[in-house]
Amino acid sequence: MEKDALLRLTTLSHPHRLSVFRLLMRRYPDEVPAGEIANALSLKASTTSVYLAALTDAGLIHQHRQGTSLLYRAAPGAAGELIDFLFIDCCRGRPELCPPLAKGAPKMTDTRYNVLFICTGNSARSIFAETILRDLDGSRFNAYSAGTLPASELNPLAVEMLISKGHDTSTLRSKHTSEFQSPESPRMDFVFTVCNQAANEECPSWEGQPISGHWGLPDPVKASGSLAERRLAFQQTYGALRNRLKAFAALPINTLDAISLQAAIDDLGADHLEGTPA
Repeated sequence: MEKDALLRLTTLSHPHRLSVFRLLMRRYPDEVPAGEIANALSLKASTTSVYLAALTDAGLIHQHRQGTSLLYRAAPGAAGELIDFLFIDCCRGRPELCPPLAKGAPKMTDTRYNVLFICTGNSARSIFAETILRDLDGSRFNAYSAGTLPASELNPLAVEMLISKGHDTSTLRSKHTSEFQSPESPRMDFVFTVCNQAANEECPSWEGQPISGHWGLPDPVKASGSLAERRLAFQQTYGALRNRLKAFAALPINTLDAISLQAAIDDLGADHLEGTPA
């Protein structure tokens, strides 16, 4: 274990290799193409390949070939083993020496949870998620949404879709993530990214270290074709999000510790729940 830990510490000591690992952790459980990683971090393809090879050799990420493409996925278990080594070996298991590493994963006991959905533009996918969860179970969840580069207004086809499903859209607006990062902002229990671009971006840590999840979905705003075809893209995105949020709302949140809850969230991200909503 010591040999593995030293290799992983050495590998992550390089700032660009660390950036690659952090991106894949944000995108977990997605498998991400090497080219997308290079573009997101503004790295040369050849340099990115060297970093990915080093992380793979250290067991910090997994490589999977799909046709002619190489896909990469974080191996969070390796990071957990590294933390265990630091606490058990280096700190000798003494919580007073390494208090952050000794913290357990407590159960979530709130009766009402704050949930934030993030996308780049905050004009369609994250707005869908906010509205759907609010109307699915507003007694248990305070739902919010924001964008890393919010649009000036909501997408009209997204608003049309929500109205057609019976949702109230009168209070919806595009917002920047900074609105939820001040001391006065609600403390989030869950933070979800619903587009790959937002997950690729380096964002500040959230206060309280909420449970996070990545539910990347195609952007319906970029759909082309006839009006009917574009409306179908919004319908499919709405249906996929509604199915995931129904599964999320059904989780026994207050009976699960944070580790079990995170695993359940990751499972929802890995299962591409498709379907047309009623």
